[in-house]
Amino acid sequence: MKHEAFDQFVPFPGISEHIYSARDFAAVRELVYEVSANVLPPNKSTLVYSRLAPLVRNSGLGTFSAYIGKLKADPAERHKAVCALTTNHTAFFREDHHFDHFLETTRPDLLRKLAAKQSVRLWSAGSSSGEEVFSLCMTLLGPDKLEARRLLTSDLAVLASDLADHVLVKARKAVYDADALAPVPPNLRALWVKEDGKGGGTIADPIRELVRFRSLNLMGPWPMKKPFDAIFCRNVMIYFDQQTKDDLVARFADQLIPGGYLYIGHSERVSGPAAARLELVGKTIYRKIR
Repeated sequence: MKHEAFDQFVPFPGISEHIYSARDFAAVRELVYEVSANVLPPNKSTLVYSRLAPLVRNSGLGTFSAYIGKLKADPAERHKAVCALTTNHTAFFREDHHFDHFLETTRPDLLRKLAAKQSVRLWSAGSSSGEEVFSLCMTLLGPDKLEARRLLTSDLAVLASDLADHVLVKARKAVYDADALAPVPPNLRALWVKEDGKGGGTIADPIRELVRFRSLNLMGPWPMKKPFDAIFCRNVMIYFDQQTKDDLVARFADQLIPGGYLYIGHSERVSGPAAARLELVGKTIYRKIR
């Protein structure tokens, strides 16, 4: 990894090597991988500069080399820097075939469980600014207000986790502009979005109260005690190396109930030991068989 960083380092225009060098980029890559398992490709040297330069300035240290020394000694600053380097692209009802499957196949089973007074647990892992988990909740609760009210008073819990604190702040506020809300189906939007009169709006309180947003590094310990009926972890593993992907999918399989579903991103695949425990039942949709 270090050799690649040196060989393909692209200096930031107008910035001297004293301020930001190939050695600094290599050190940041190593630190980010150690903390989060995210792999920064060699061509991301300018992105690293642009994302971290404000933190370097705010630290008063002047150079990336000095700031990296602070990162190694200060866990809070290290977490802030790693969060600044995460990618948080998301959208409402992104990869809509997942929500079609959830509506047609997963939801009926969950409704039967809730009607039988059994618990239902859902997890959006790498939830970013909330669009995914709110799409999931709207799909589960549906457009019928009376049915939704019954579901909200049952043993239903939804977890949304992300490493980056700043996107969790946005998710908890649950305020989105018109462009962001455009993919939300009108029948769901009518019930679950409080319009602001300008095309945007805020997710309705019952859904906001249903979701528990938590800061969580997927590479660290998981505090959850109950297994999940469905886990959405989409377009997160594309930033990991193969061994990390295999290990993470195995942990997801452990965390699912038998018959539970794992939804992953369009360019991601299940491999490694967990492949024998998860069967492909749809486009990037897997069901736990054991």
